[in-house]
Amino acid sequence: MRKVLLIASILFVAVASTACINNLAVQDLNNKAKIYADKGDYVQAIERLKSSIDLDPSVFETHYNLAVVYTKAEDYINAIEEYKKVIEMKPDNADSYYSLAVAENNLAVDIEQLKVRMNIDDTLFTPNQSGETTIELTDELTEKEKNLVKELYDSAIANYQKYLELNPNADDKQEVETNIQKIQEAQNPNRKQAID
Repeated sequence: MRKVLLIASILFVAVASTACINNLAVQDLNNKAKIYADKGDYVQAIERLKSSIDLDPSVFETHYNLAVVYTKAEDYINAIEEYKKVIEMKPDNADSYYSLAVAENNLAVDIEQLKVRMNIDDTLFTPNQSGETTIELTDELTEKEKNLVKELYDSAIANYQKYLELNPNADDKQEVETNIQKIQEAQNPNRKQAID
């Protein structure tokens, strides 16, 4: 019986030690990612944060920081994906909804400006960075792209509203309401002309 208890306690110490080592490694990677991000080296920051997530995918802050770095790098496609993971982890975090709304709005604008395009298989790509496409690029949005822009704008509005719902006394409440209004006007330019 003592042998079983001894083995069990050794295993517990080994598991606890590994967890501590992982926590230190995660923290170290996150600290290095911050240094790279502060220097504007988003590629290195993203790599560190991804490595940190590989060690411990349960750390909310790492996922949030990765989403923020993707946003700073103007990689809104990956930022949106990561913000959605963050919201799954902590659905009551108001800032996550705000940040997701910003990324969705920015991606919609990039699509409208033809900086991001959609393949036949619905994957998004940046034309000047991606060599292969499954569509012939034109100077006009496809119907699928127009629909995606509308979905992104609608989702951005909903996420801004969720931010205000979770944070009713937000210092930036007026700014968020203005952002919502701008998106609504972008969706319906005729409405803006009628108001003017």
